Amino acid sequence: MPNELAQKWAKEFNELLEIYEKAKAKADYTVNKIVVDLYWEIGKYLSEKVKTEGWGKAIVKEFSDFMQKHHAGPNGFSASNMWRMKQFYETYKENEKLAALSREINWSNNMIIMARAKTSQEREFYLTLATKNKYSTRELERQINVLMFERKEISDLVNKQYLYKSEGLKALRDSYTLEFADLPKKHKESDLQKTIVANLKDFILEFGKDFSFIGENYRVQVGNSDFFIDLLFFNRELSCLVAIELKVDKFKPEHIGQMQFYLEALDRDIKKPNENPSVGLILCTDKDAAVVEYALSRSMTPTLVADYQLHLPDKKVLEKKLRELQNTIETDEKEVFEESVTGE
Repeated sequence: MPNELAQKWAKEFNELLEIYEKAKAKADYTVNKIVVDLYWEIGKYLSEKVKTEGWGKAIVKEFSDFMQKHHAGPNGFSASNMWRMKQFYETYKENEKLAALSREINWSNNMIIMARAKTSQEREFYLTLATKNKYSTRELERQINVLMFERKEISDLVNKQYLYKSEGLKALRDSYTLEFADLPKKHKESDLQKTIVANLKDFILEFGKDFSFIGENYRVQVGNSDFFIDLLFFNRELSCLVAIELKVDKFKPEHIGQMQFYLEALDRDIKKPNENPSVGLILCTDKDAAVVEYALSRSMTPTLVADYQLHLPDKKVLEKKLRELQNTIETDEKEVFEESVTGE
């Protein structure tokens, strides 16, 4: 009886804790929005004073001292932060969409994005990502360090021709960075699998926070035989199961047949009626783009092929690859247009 009573109270206490945490999150969001709004107005004020009255470092320093004297304690009114407020206002004042997005994240994350994202498109990407996933400062810095913007742009171009097969494929990319995996260059599939499971928080940060882990070596039974899927996840946003097969060698066309079998078993026996069809990801150390294209072109299996690396990507290499892909697509589209005009 005492144990039953303790369990009852623990359940009710946890419900109260959940109420408190939701209220605290709401309060934190409100406070953050007020702070960012305040900094926007101060930035606007400083921007106009610098422009119309020639305010410089000395006057801004006096303004900073005045504010800190009348509002003791807040580091937000330091001279250096005053200049950041001015930069913040001037960065977004011509873009209403980004100005609104910037109110959804905290000041520290705003400063990271403003300092490291160089274009409006890149800023919008990270502002949206940070808002959607409620990133901490560490998590946001990690996404910028692994060049998530450039990699997502490349992935969208590479996978564009396959996305019609399933909405669920939009949650996947063509390349992943597993820098958290402390593995030698030559490693076994079992070692990779154990490392991913042991570092699920980091793995899901790389794949997306809408992924929920279901299990490793997930058993599906077909007839009198058992088969095991390396990793099985569920994507909450797209409401579908995601099967991941790990390959520590180069992609081979026969991998598609194996995944097709797994997805069929999941959809027949595991998927719930209200869920969307399952999708698959073959994660390998390397892939030949032409081989992947041949393997996927006639297959209706909702599967993508991705490679992974165990170190941070090179920004210059990714930028070069992105330019080449964009040029190739623009050339192809131009040729199609010219053929349609000439009728050839």
